[in-house]
Amino acid sequence: MPELPEVEVVRRGLERHVLDRRIEAVEVLHPRPVRRHLPGPEDFAAVLTGRTFTAARRRGKYLWLPLDSGDALLGHLGMSGQMLVQPRGTADERHLRVRFALAGSDIELRFVDQRMFGGLSLSSGGADLPEELTHIARDPLDEAFDDAGFVGRARRSSSGIKRILLNQTMISGVGNIYADEALWLARLHGDRPGDRLRAVDIERVLAAARTVMTAALRQGGTSFDALYVNVNGESGYFDRSLEVYGRQGQPCSRCGAAVRRTSFMNRSSFFCPRCQPAPRGSGGSARPRTGTNVLPTR
Repeated sequence: MPELPEVEVVRRGLERHVLDRRIEAVEVLHPRPVRRHLPGPEDFAAVLTGRTFTAARRRGKYLWLPLDSGDALLGHLGMSGQMLVQPRGTADERHLRVRFALAGSDIELRFVDQRMFGGLSLSSGGADLPEELTHIARDPLDEAFDDAGFVGRARRSSSGIKRILLNQTMISGVGNIYADEALWLARLHGDRPGDRLRAVDIERVLAAARTVMTAALRQGGTSFDALYVNVNGESGYFDRSLEVYGRQGQPCSRCGAAVRRTSFMNRSSFFCPRCQPAPRGSGGSARPRTGTNVLPTR
């Protein structure tokens, strides 16, 4: 799933290409991506037609495009969603789901989604911040992020620090890839409980997350396949700079120990056993919640 850097790259692309563009027509080619608009696809198209995009904003992994009506087009990329800006007349993508024709322009905005876990919806009055996103915390690249507040909440939690990083109500935008990379940079194992860490440890993780995600932004995000692309259809290159994620068995660039992979919350965790020693009693693996079906996925 795209994480903060990938979604921010898309947001910046939308900001460059669609601001102040009036929506001339909307074509919903498959109903599932607009399933959260309860009145249906026809109403979704009718409400948006004639409106103008006034900004491009993001909270964590969510995007929204404020409209001149005070409402907003809210989007989530899910596992494979893409927001593409294409010249009119360009051949349709195989998994094109929604098309927005923009007036006075030779371009159109397209929502493409192979697996259709993502989607678009209309947020009434959501131009400043959609009500649907009020439960999501700010992200560490947000100037208004409360470092001290996060450190305090993390130190009151008995959850492992990786689970804390993935909790979008505490800190948003950090997903599996960047959590592993930040923890490697901070030299902390993801199983270390928040209430067993010093404030300086959590501050170090926070700084590492910012360093990793800022570097990823400079390289256009992380792309392991053709599913994540920016608005121009280009892939990111940060996967070439990853230190531990996806590098099981390869030597740690810092100490030479073989990187390990463990199952974690239906995903995988990657870490260096020497640089990131596991807490006593953890057995060196991330502990899943009771009853969770853990699969060794990437």
